[in-house]
Amino acid sequence: MDKARLGRRIKAFRKLKGYTQIGLAEKLDISVMCLGNVERGEKRATIELLNQIANQLSVSKQELMNTASGGEKDG
Repeated sequence: MDKARLGRRIKAFRKLKGYTQIGLAEKLDISVMCLGNVERGEKRATIELLNQIANQLSVSKQELMNTASGGEKDG
């Protein structure tokens, strides 16, 4: 999955769970700039950060990365 698509999915799940960027960044102990860069697809999240994001948003890594569920589809 490309980093822009993953970033859009992270943003969509974040909003679905009712988090602001500030709120989620604080829970993850990262800067808002870092989270924003990931959501915009400007930076690639590490595996560790993806695990933390998935855990905080109560979704599996597979659900977070799967284009067939959670809204966005290929094509």
